[in-house]
Amino acid sequence: MNHNFSTATLTETSYTKTETKVKSIPTYIYASVFASLCIAVGLLWDISWHMSVGRDGLFSPPHIAIYLGAVIAGVFSGVKVLKTSFWGSKEEKAQNIKFWGIFHGSLGAMFCVWGAFAMLTSAPFDDWWHGTYGLDVKILSPPHALLGLGMIMIQFGAMISVISVQNKLEGKADPRTKKHLEWMYALSSGFLLAMVYVLVSEYFFVNRLHGALAYQVAALIFPIFMVSVAYAAPYKWAATKMALAYTFIMAVMVWILPLFPAEPRLSPVYNYITRFQPYHFPMLLIVPAIALDVLMAKYRNINKWLFAALISIAFVATFVPAQWYFAEFLNTEAARGWFFGRFSWPYSAPPEFQYRFAFHPRFIDTGWALISGLLIAAGIGILTSRLGLSWGNWMKQVKR
Repeated sequence: MNHNFSTATLTETSYTKTETKVKSIPTYIYASVFASLCIAVGLLWDISWHMSVGRDGLFSPPHIAIYLGAVIAGVFSGVKVLKTSFWGSKEEKAQNIKFWGIFHGSLGAMFCVWGAFAMLTSAPFDDWWHGTYGLDVKILSPPHALLGLGMIMIQFGAMISVISVQNKLEGKADPRTKKHLEWMYALSSGFLLAMVYVLVSEYFFVNRLHGALAYQVAALIFPIFMVSVAYAAPYKWAATKMALAYTFIMAVMVWILPLFPAEPRLSPVYNYITRFQPYHFPMLLIVPAIALDVLMAKYRNINKWLFAALISIAFVATFVPAQWYFAEFLNTEAARGWFFGRFSWPYSAPPEFQYRFAFHPRFIDTGWALISGLLIAAGIGILTSRLGLSWGNWMKQVKR
């Protein structure tokens, strides 16, 4: 009888401790990761809105989703900062960074607050820009640049918030807490990767993917984020999980948006559509991510410049052929169904455009031009991979 009682008590105690540890993850971290999701969804939806509807207002549905992310991140992180600053104990304040001599908060929460201010400031600026200059012809207009900076700050803040808790707990967390943090880290980093992709996506139109420039831009951008995330993670396959989160959010928006009706509201209309046109199907970043994780498991302790060179070579050697032949497939009839979304085309673009399903001659490289271009990409990748290793090493030490 006593033995059964003791066993039950120990089980209940163990369960209670586990629950306590899971709840020890601050609420604002869950909120910041959810805010990052809202931003990623709203951004892809907004691009689709411009492709399908055209002119939008300050409170269009995609904008509401984006600004909802700003409000959630700003409010939850702001409350955490204010609570720590004015009602926190000395011990709590010591565990956070001090800002402006008054405020105390985690680095991730600070980034979320700053990002929220930047995003909400960009809203009236963007509305005025559209009213003065009309429809955007480039993704990176001045108000969008400010908005993009704010979104990146929030998404980066979400990722930093998660990694700081991981670093604090180190090996002390129970399996359930570790799993919570592991997937929040993967999701927050994947949403950030999607955001970064969109900012440079004009280089990744399918008709440009047989030219070296696209892969040079890829080597300039992606290794920084993928390498840093993988190097900072206290578990294996971090880059792969990051790429999976990126792939999931991009693909789901391709599959869901066309289910809803839409029609152009701004002339000229060259391609009349009746449903939302989704943006790009995700690039095959999962391929170099797997290669990166394999290298990270075997060689992370070697000389950092040598490691960066290995990563860059692996990135170019895996990503270029995978994306090269995948781009060829995307130009075929088989890719024009719902899954890959290649039917998508802006209402303002003539549907008979000759390079809609063909590679543009200006962006086709062959022979030595291709080889030299990819060698340049590898050189760029060495520098960005080394930067990613330094950034990842910094993230490993963040505990505030």
